[in-house]
Amino acid sequence: MSNTERLFLIEKELKQYLPIVQEASTSILDNDISKYPIFVVHKEEIKVGINVIDKNKTTANWSIEASTLEEFVVKNLIHQSKVEEFRKTYKNPKDFVCFFLVSEMGAQFIFMAFN
Repeated sequence: MSNTERLFLIEKELKQYLPIVQEASTSILDNDISKYPIFVVHKEEIKVGINVIDKNKTTANWSIEASTLEEFVVKNLIHQSKVEEFRKTYKNPKDFVCFFLVSEMGAQFIFMAFN
């Protein structure tokens, strides 16, 4: 299976989590925590963000943590010199979720529409 096919299947699977993620994203935005919510999707243990879905406590195949651009900068996941570039790439968080997918294909950002 190619990486493109794997990514398509992962994105298809992540769609079921969109209502929960959208609620968490809205909370981050409404409480002025950040203008740039990022949701870390992973299977291995990761020390970033606040747990939203724990695959070990549900039937989910992925765990999801709610994080922010600011935390990614503090933890050096995004270098300070790349923040403006990231902001320009970032899509409207009311319409799109920003996933940071950590998988066997490496780590990558994925934007998915809530609707």
